[in-house]
Amino acid sequence: MTEAKRGRVRVETSQKRVRVYLGGQLVADSAKPVLVWESPHYPTYYLPVADVRAKLEPNGTTQHSPSRGDATGYDVVVDGTTGAGAAARYHDSPLAELRELVRLEWNAMDEWFEEDEPVYVHPRDPYSRVDILASSRHVKVVIDGVTVADSHSPRVLFETGLPARFYLPMTDARMDLLKASDTHTSCPYKGTADYWTVHIADKEYPDYAWGYRTPLPESQKVAGLVCFYNEKVDIYVDGELQERPHSPFS
Repeated sequence: MTEAKRGRVRVETSQKRVRVYLGGQLVADSAKPVLVWESPHYPTYYLPVADVRAKLEPNGTTQHSPSRGDATGYDVVVDGTTGAGAAARYHDSPLAELRELVRLEWNAMDEWFEEDEPVYVHPRDPYSRVDILASSRHVKVVIDGVTVADSHSPRVLFETGLPARFYLPMTDARMDLLKASDTHTSCPYKGTADYWTVHIADKEYPDYAWGYRTPLPESQKVAGLVCFYNEKVDIYVDGELQERPHSPFS
């Protein structure tokens, strides 16, 4: 691993083959993608310019980063489809590793593949791990004095950098208090989550609970279970009230 210590940025070449598509056409195909940690939470892919198959047309925009320098903006054009402002290059970056790379905007592309598997939201962080363990610990979830779940068979999900999450059988939750919301989120490790709003008396607790009905293969152990935000509810484990953690979801 090579590390560029300038601000928070770390730069590392990945061993995965990465392909990117727009409008059904191949935009890039690289066996030497580069992971760049622009934020502390997850990396972004930068790809060698030589591995880009689409045209990169300058659009006259620029963007400044204190750590990466000035970026030139490009439109991505492939077989009649244009991704406006979908690429950026740091030609004179103080980080030499970035100068021959291009950053494709993740959401501007239609599909990203690591090897032959699609990946969603952002690249998987090689230093993040998800472990899901069956447990017999007694977990009780309470909101404003009302018990909304009580289980002796949780699955505990440990994800690097986040609080442990307790996924509980729906039969152990007060599903009569949970109403499906319109919120859905995606995770590159677990898949797409559906959310519930908790209704207690005349009060609503929006999106306090979620679950993965069809998680990605590596997270199948939480399929069909329900989880509540530790940051927002009272959780008792074996009778002991847990301290509410501080996280990006607090």
